Amino acid sequence: MYIPIVKDCAFLVKRTFFNYTGVSFMKIIVTHHSPDWDAITSCWLLKRFLPGWENAEVKFVPAGERLRGSALAGPATRSSHGAPASLADAIPSTTATPYSLSPRSTGSPVEQIGDNEVIHVDTGLGPLDHHETDDQSVCAASRTWEYVSNQQSVVANQGEKWKDKKKAIERIVAIVTEIDHFKEVFWENPTADYHEFSLLGLLEGYKLQYPDHNEETTLFGCICLDAMLRDFENRVWAEKEIEEKGILFETRFGKGLGIETINDAVLKLAQKMGYVIVVRKDPRKGYVRIKAKPLFKSQIANRKSQNKDIDLTNVCEELKKRDLNATWFLHVSKKMLLNGTTKNPAMVPTALTLSELIDVAKKI
Repeated sequence: MYIPIVKDCAFLVKRTFFNYTGVSFMKIIVTHHSPDWDAITSCWLLKRFLPGWENAEVKFVPAGERLRGSALAGPATRSSHGAPASLADAIPSTTATPYSLSPRSTGSPVEQIGDNEVIHVDTGLGPLDHHETDDQSVCAASRTWEYVSNQQSVVANQGEKWKDKKKAIERIVAIVTEIDHFKEVFWENPTADYHEFSLLGLLEGYKLQYPDHNEETTLFGCICLDAMLRDFENRVWAEKEIEEKGILFETRFGKGLGIETINDAVLKLAQKMGYVIVVRKDPRKGYVRIKAKPLFKSQIANRKSQNKDIDLTNVCEELKKRDLNATWFLHVSKKMLLNGTTKNPAMVPTALTLSELIDVAKKI
């Protein structure tokens, strides 16, 4: 079966190390078959943020069980000098341990199995599992993040950027905790099709399309989490920009926001926060983007004559008068007015200041 995923990604690399005796060993992360977002996020947190575990191999066991020797190889054999003949032989062949037979360990999640360092996540009732409790505020990912973020080697590397990254990770883990307890059933309009367009739907669809491909599923999820982290970092930054740099102004339609920032995410975020019009000027390139909030169909049908839909045509015409050299593009929706874009390098940025742009926008 064709799996459209890069197979040589670091998440699938098998990396063998050697200890001081010359015996080879590995770092292994163990989770359950058909991994869900809780299991995948736990693996991702360890490989991305726990120093020394970025090249750990991910292994899979039946849900609730722990790693046993047969998961890596067959019966153990010995070399002529008594050392294990292979890496697999360094791992003892043990019986898998189901949930009901093992209390949860609260010590270090790193186990020594043979000559290998092993961490179990979301299975086996270890420190980074959660199936011994009905506490719906925790999951394997939340316990994994608590463990990783408290490691001294991680704490020592904290800087300003790390603080924002940490906030982003915490928000991702909070969502994973919710969905691991099926709390999305309480989300607004939970049966809407757009939920299937989220990572929840994508992972389920991937597993339906490629069943029994645990490694590829984990890799797919980790690639998604890399992208999600970047998006959340950008959102955290956008929230700070709006709070620290945003200039509020009034229009006859409601509140507007003007801001000078290179972060384009402030446009959509500010509209979601309730601003009816947002003006962003890029301080580096001078580009300007002005966006107006659309109305629901029900709002359009029920609007009063004094509260007509926002149309940026007049704003466009006024700005053209004030800056004859600038290039302006008014979208057909009349909700988006652009001056300068990477999609069209020939556009000339405006010389108007943010204050001058707000002065025009507030008169819509």
